[in-house]
Amino acid sequence: MTSDLSTPDACVESAGEITFVERTVDHPDAAHLLDAFYKEQFGRYGFAESVDLEHDDYAVPNGIFIVAYRRDLPVGCGGYRWYDRKTATVEIKKTYLLPVARGRGVGHALLRFLESTAIKSGARRAILETGVRNTAALSLFISSGYEPTARYVSGRDPLINRAFAKALASSPRLHGRAAQATA
Repeated sequence: MTSDLSTPDACVESAGEITFVERTVDHPDAAHLLDAFYKEQFGRYGFAESVDLEHDDYAVPNGIFIVAYRRDLPVGCGGYRWYDRKTATVEIKKTYLLPVARGRGVGHALLRFLESTAIKSGARRAILETGVRNTAALSLFISSGYEPTARYVSGRDPLINRAFAKALASSPRLHGRAAQATA
C-alpha cells in the first residue's frame, strides 16, 4: 500500500483477487457504482438517498472513497467521512457491491480496508446506516462487529433506517504494515 494519501487515487491495496483503489467520487468507476447503488436502493424502497457526494467530504484529510476492483473491473465501492473529530468518529457511507461480487468476502474486505484507513487517520469510532430491507448489508455490518445505536440523522424513517456503531481499535499488525509502507 502506498503511504501518501494526500493525492487522488494514491491508495492501493490488494486482497487476493480484489484491489482497493482510492478514487474521487466523480471518477467514472465510482460514478458507475454509485449509480448502480442508487438504482438498487430505489428498487428496494421506492426512494433512495442521493448519491451526489461532496467531493471534499471524501478526499483526504476529510475522508476517502474507495473502488474495489476484481480482475481490473470495478465491483464495489464505499467511503468514509469525518462525522465528529472531537469524538474521533467517522461515518461510513455508500458501501456497495455489484451482485457478481457478493458472497465472496469482498464486502468484509472493503469494510476492513475502510476501517483500517480511518484508524490511520485518527478515527476511533465508526457509524453507519442501512435499511431494514437490505439484509445483506445488515448481516455484513453485524458480523463485522457493528452494534445498533441511536439514530444520528434527523428525519429518517425509524421503520426503515437502522444506525450502527463500532469502536475502532488499531492492531499491532496494522501498525506494522503502516510502518513498512512509510519506510
